[in-house]
Amino acid sequence: MIKTLAVAARDRARLGEILAVASRFGLETLLARIGIARGGDAGEESASDLPHRTRLAIEALGPTFVKLGQILGTRGDLLAPEWIAELEKLHSQAPKLPFEALRPAVEEALGQPPEQAFARFDPAPLAAASMAQVHRAWLDDGRAVVLKIRRPGVRPLIEADLRIVAHLAALAEHASAEARRFSPRALARQLAESLRDELDFTIEGRNADRLRADFAGDGRVLVPEIHWAWSSETLLVMDFIEGLPPVGGATLRAHGIDSAQIAATGADMVLDMVLVNGRFHADPHPGNLLCLPGNRIALLDLGSIGHVSPKRREEFLSFVTALQSGDPGGLADTLALWSDGHDVPRENVVRAAERLVARHGGGRIVLSALIGDFLPILRDERLILPPDLLLIFRALLTIDGVLTGIEPDFDLSGPMARAGLRVARARLAPERWQATAQALVWELLRLGDDAPRLIRAAVRRLEAPPVAEAATSDAAIRAAGRWIAGALLAGFMLVAGAILLGHG
Repeated sequence: MIKTLAVAARDRARLGEILAVASRFGLETLLARIGIARGGDAGEESASDLPHRTRLAIEALGPTFVKLGQILGTRGDLLAPEWIAELEKLHSQAPKLPFEALRPAVEEALGQPPEQAFARFDPAPLAAASMAQVHRAWLDDGRAVVLKIRRPGVRPLIEADLRIVAHLAALAEHASAEARRFSPRALARQLAESLRDELDFTIEGRNADRLRADFAGDGRVLVPEIHWAWSSETLLVMDFIEGLPPVGGATLRAHGIDSAQIAATGADMVLDMVLVNGRFHADPHPGNLLCLPGNRIALLDLGSIGHVSPKRREEFLSFVTALQSGDPGGLADTLALWSDGHDVPRENVVRAAERLVARHGGGRIVLSALIGDFLPILRDERLILPPDLLLIFRALLTIDGVLTGIEPDFDLSGPMARAGLRVARARLAPERWQATAQALVWELLRLGDDAPRLIRAAVRRLEAPPVAEAATSDAAIRAAGRWIAGALLAGFMLVAGAILLGHG
């Protein structure tokens, strides 16, 4: 079935399982389409439910393939809506294991039985997923915590899957033009990086610490504290937080929580993560959020964190600003930046921008409707977004779905405008400029030390007879002299200002 797939002996059993599942769900046609199998054409009737059968097969194959499907589920710029709809249903459920199956791993991580490490320990599982199982315990001071325990045998399984996926990706990229649009090898690398991060629970713990620090000044957002004395790569111990899932405004109001305030807090939280802090929860679905008394929100399950560079944040703000102001030219410039390197004709970019502005420009932002049009338009015009942007759009779309579930008429325009102001304040904050200004002062002081030599060289150049082959004109030299003088003056002003501030 698979063409010339050579795998190590240790992976052949797992490959056999993968092939058996693919055959059971009738995926030969799909594998043939992407160039990694020989298969006959399926009939139109069976091909019509291919996305559904693929999703069922992915869930049967376990955490590696569920994660791969979830990544592909963000690629609305490449996949048709029926595929996205199925892949968005993927979940990482697994049967709950009796605690005795986990006990050896827990005792190795703790160095003692959990009954001795904690004042109380509940062997009944609180929740289970394909990668971990969760149990409750209580500290000596009475505080409730949860133990997130990595399931035994999951790492070797995932590592074998990653080796097979990497081989299949290389094969598909070589054999199929359709598959090459997905950049399969880059996708396999993204999958491997994401899963290896999630396998190491110390990374999730550090993510929690960083996000807690990001929101240290905002009492509306709660991130559970990590108890590092008991935590390791295979075991994470954190505060237990009790709250309500964000399932509906009426339920929240019945428990004394203001649904409008919770919706506004959720929007501010996600926009701050994406646009101000540059570090965000990559999957803020209802199962990873809790609503608490006092109109607070708790963030859970922080194994998957996205990062946004300052440059990308500026581009995203430019995208939103151009859309809100109805500026197709500005929007096209941003889309061209995002599609750089994919040989997309400019007319396609302009056409995509004009279609977006015509449908969504100059008014309120309804994110689900915007992204519902945005990704298909990109697919029609053959534009491809960078993976980190797709992760941002997915996070925003997920939280928008949560917020509109709480407040059906919720409009993201107001929170987006507030976030823009917070971005501007963050850029102008003194601590942001202190290091830059200090470096500039030292550079100008160094330039000042060299100034006599540079000025003498410039004067000699001006006095020298013109040379035909000289590449630098007298005008350019004079401009350089003026720049040096201006730089020295600016440097002296900065130094004087620093001295005055220091004595103020």
